[in-house]
Amino acid sequence: MLIINGTVHRMDGPVIENGFVAISGSKIAQVGPIENCPKNWTGDVFDAQGGHISPGFIDTHCHLGMFGDALGFESDDGNEETDPCTPHLRAIDAINPLDRCFSEAREAGVTTVLTGPGSANPISGEFAAIKTDGRWVDAMVVKAPISMKLALGENPKQVYHNRDETPVTRMAIAAIIRENLRKALEYGEKLDKADEDTDPPDYDAKLEALLPVVRGKLPVHIHAHRASDIVTGVRIAREFHLKCVIVHGTASHLIVDFLQEEGVPVITGPCLGDRSKPELTDMSLKTPSLLHKGGVPFAICTDHPEVPIQYLPLCAALAVKGGLDKETALSAITINAAKIAGLDEDLGSLTPGKEADIVVTDRHPLEVTGNVRAVFIGGRRI
Repeated sequence: MLIINGTVHRMDGPVIENGFVAISGSKIAQVGPIENCPKNWTGDVFDAQGGHISPGFIDTHCHLGMFGDALGFESDDGNEETDPCTPHLRAIDAINPLDRCFSEAREAGVTTVLTGPGSANPISGEFAAIKTDGRWVDAMVVKAPISMKLALGENPKQVYHNRDETPVTRMAIAAIIRENLRKALEYGEKLDKADEDTDPPDYDAKLEALLPVVRGKLPVHIHAHRASDIVTGVRIAREFHLKCVIVHGTASHLIVDFLQEEGVPVITGPCLGDRSKPELTDMSLKTPSLLHKGGVPFAICTDHPEVPIQYLPLCAALAVKGGLDKETALSAITINAAKIAGLDEDLGSLTPGKEADIVVTDRHPLEVTGNVRAVFIGGRRI
């Protein structure tokens, strides 16, 4: 496929005002100005007709396929509200790729998502990175697990307060996380020391799931809105030498200097909604702009279904209203999103050799009155 006559948002270099993108198989083969377009092209040609060509959009935090659209309890598979420590739960065992919101994601140009459990439990389970096109999740997986979900603050407090069980305070939430991380370290030490004369410890599914976390191989994505919860998450990550990303970070703009010093990225959002609970008091459209000015890496998410997945570009557009320039906002749902997710070797920019996940729009990708004209995933128009 050869896509021609469009403004090309490479995301790894300057915007090309009138350019092309050549696809070979499932990969991007060539990108450049229209005068360098391959001659005597024998494949299909798609004319962008003066529109815009950009990488597929990436939502770095959502629950797509975990909470079924308009189905209620039958398809509510995001929160196991029976145990505050559930690291062994896997998103891939719950995702329903036939949920109609996957179709809405594709139609809006969202080609990759990080999806998984909600925030009911301090240790919630494994997230997965998947493409949004497919009928069974195994064929859609980009990487699983992609992260371990932790949750601080109001959500786990509320769940277990209603049950009159631990944890009902922020202290207890942090204590449960620490306790199980320490157990995982000890479990790993016993496994390493086991030999012909020493039996290994009894199998423990929870601790097995936490081993890659405490060994620095699997990052933790920490649900935290309030500034003090963000700091607690970073504190725990520092204590156990964890790879750490803050998710939501509603009040992150109040502690930009702290996050910059700690080198902790933020997946911010959702920003399209009301301040429905106390933790959202500091919600602001300026948060992405302030993070950017402070040198904190960030991405923008929908937290679907909190904000429907198809409005990911709108969430980025609202960040422009809050002070970001358009290209920086676009990078928050493309290349910077891919970097924070650890997927930038293959996704996030129109770079030769990367996967051909491409969106063609009739206007700038963040123009709210614009429309998607074509979407390609893995080089195939879907």
